[in-house]
Amino acid sequence: MTDEEPIPTIDDYGYVADVTTRWTDNDVYGHVNNAVFYEYFDSVANKFLIEEGGLDIHHNDVIGLVVESGCQYHAPIEYPAALRVGLRVNRLGDRSVTYGLAVFTRDVDVAVADGYFSHVFVDRETRRPVAMPEKLRTALERLVVE
Repeated sequence: MTDEEPIPTIDDYGYVADVTTRWTDNDVYGHVNNAVFYEYFDSVANKFLIEEGGLDIHHNDVIGLVVESGCQYHAPIEYPAALRVGLRVNRLGDRSVTYGLAVFTRDVDVAVADGYFSHVFVDRETRRPVAMPEKLRTALERLVVE
């Protein structure tokens, strides 16, 4: 994101889930540590995959592995805070997906952080890329941004 690009708003995301900060999220500087935002991203994306896409993380033959991620930080947050995390699909391939995500406070619709990560879907045993299951792909298609 460059200085010319606007900070995302909640309306830029087709799926939103609530997240709460934990005591351990704060660092010695008194705000949520940068690495914790990736945990929020991962939790919300997987919540969507499980609840909407039918992913069984314990038994499916196909699993998603993170291969790339990034995040831009716009404002600090600290414990305790009730948050919302928005999820969209920036790119959908046959074997991979790149999600766009953003973190919002409960009462402000402008992101405190936004980022992305990419999943490659692989066979659980061989770890070789495979096509994602149809139900999962159908769920993700609903979140694709143009």
